[in-house]
Amino acid sequence: MESRNPLSGKRILLGVSGSIAVYKAVDILRRLMERGAEVHVAMTRNAEHFVPRLTFEALSRRPVLCEEFSDYNRAAIGHIEFTDSLDLALIAPATANVIGKLAAGIADDALTSALMALNCPLLIAPAMNERMYRNLVLQRNICTLKELGVRFVEPGTGSLACGSVGQGRLAETDRIIGELTSLLSSHDLAGRTILITAGPTREFIDAVRFISNPSTGKMGYALAAAARERGADVVLISGTTQLAPPQGVELISVVTARQMHDAVMEHLDLSHVVIMAAAVSDFRPVQTSDRKIKKDEAQRTLQLERTEDILLKLGKAGGNRLLVGFAAETDDVEQNAIKKLNEKNLDLIVVNDVLKSGSGFAVDTNAVMLIDRAGNRTGLPTMPKSKIAAHIIQNVVDLLRQKAL
Repeated sequence: MESRNPLSGKRILLGVSGSIAVYKAVDILRRLMERGAEVHVAMTRNAEHFVPRLTFEALSRRPVLCEEFSDYNRAAIGHIEFTDSLDLALIAPATANVIGKLAAGIADDALTSALMALNCPLLIAPAMNERMYRNLVLQRNICTLKELGVRFVEPGTGSLACGSVGQGRLAETDRIIGELTSLLSSHDLAGRTILITAGPTREFIDAVRFISNPSTGKMGYALAAAARERGADVVLISGTTQLAPPQGVELISVVTARQMHDAVMEHLDLSHVVIMAAAVSDFRPVQTSDRKIKKDEAQRTLQLERTEDILLKLGKAGGNRLLVGFAAETDDVEQNAIKKLNEKNLDLIVVNDVLKSGSGFAVDTNAVMLIDRAGNRTGLPTMPKSKIAAHIIQNVVDLLRQKAL
């Protein structure tokens, strides 16, 4: 099954204004091109002080709009031609100056003139000093544009180019691309709530030791991003990871299997789809200590008990929802997956061989087999987990239609 790429063939205007973060716009352009978008770049004169237009022309393979009258010796008007048949416009980075001009309706250069002629959604990713970002006039301008339907990707917090620390750095490329993709997606999951679990759980032996597994949560977070891109309301229940949640996703952080069980059950009734991608520990110590156990005091045998089987409980609960499970196997991969599919009463199971190179825990790629209740199989070769996630969410959409949920 081919997953839909919402950026393929889309005509996007990338507006670049004069911030030190202009170099990140080069990566944004590259990522958009990799996903099949047709990108047209418009720059301010100040942006050229940081990165020359030739860089953007070479990567986009198109002329860059910078000087309205010198760049275009043709009958067409540059900023009008640039905005013909656009699907979306993105300003990244956006300075306080450009935001202020847009809010006031000022079009005094090639970029702002092009933006004034837009007939498509506009996404703005600000980048500036923290004091500038907090400025009440800027915040008023942002509110004005939001009221007009402009979408914003809030800047991140951290070390800034000026040496201070605060909110103002350009959002990460993944966040910007995710928000842009969401704007261009079909939103066929709008109005649906999808509950996704991700990451490992930890079952503590004492205050400093625990039982866990190598899961990093990358697959679950990729699923959350893919579902959000298609308009779903996503609740992400995550064990301990080092990942930032996708923009627009509700994150609920848990540590143990019991905490994950309780969080899933608390949000179950409002969920149309549950995707259990977390690597939940199957066992926990019978006895734990809230203090560190010294080696010479420790028992040589660690007694374990089973943790809550969340997936089994969900399968028995039934309900008018779709249930998706994961299986990480090392032997008899497909047979074990089918057994789990039936025993847990799943609508779809995603199985992978964790011993296969490029598949499983702590890597950016995966190779999986999707098996549904009717026995249909879809094998996906090794590819980035973001693409695996897109395929899985497409399967979810198809199953929702089949079941008329």
